[in-house]
Amino acid sequence: MRKFFILISALLTFINIYLIFQWVPTEINQGAIQRILYLHVPLAWVSMLTIIIIAITSIIYLITKNIIWDHISVSLAEVGIVSAIGMLLSGIIWAKPVWGVWWTGEAKLTTALILFFIYCAYLMFRNYFPPGPLRERSAAVIAIIGAIDTPFIYYAAQIWEQNHPTIVIGPLATQESNLGGDLALTLLFSILTITLIFFLVVFQQTRFKILEFKFNQIKTKT
Repeated sequence: MRKFFILISALLTFINIYLIFQWVPTEINQGAIQRILYLHVPLAWVSMLTIIIIAITSIIYLITKNIIWDHISVSLAEVGIVSAIGMLLSGIIWAKPVWGVWWTGEAKLTTALILFFIYCAYLMFRNYFPPGPLRERSAAVIAIIGAIDTPFIYYAAQIWEQNHPTIVIGPLATQESNLGGDLALTLLFSILTITLIFFLVVFQQTRFKILEFKFNQIKTKT
């Protein structure tokens, strides 16, 4: 099963690269740099989706006290911070040639940066706070509070009209900002591919953490 998922991920990645650099036409206004859209948006999507799922798994942990849900939350956070870093870096690289600056203090960028700090706070708390139920419960609360940032990221460009483009895909995309045809298809495929890859990594991380936990339990008993 693991080899099958790896094979599927590799196949989707190669198709995605072909779509981005060969199939989809170059955007007229921004030129080749616009192709970073197909990395930036999926990473932003994964970052936001992941913190929401962490909040859900954290709530389940708080209710059930089942440590497996805590392991899932940590695995998600470790992957989520990677996607958040990728989101910020790709956005910075895209901003310089288009806006003329690496960074602005506009709402969408600021709320995205806050999401990165939420991931940092969650993982630092897990790594430096003494192990035990208090650590797990406190980290769960951080994740639940952190998920509140997600709708602000999504709606920021609509609420505060600044440099950042408005929503280009989804139910809130306007006729003017909505991607169409080949661009939309490529973006959707990129979102699907990157989401699948990230959650396959989460699956492997969770398996490793559960096995490590069981091994430590056996070691403690002996």
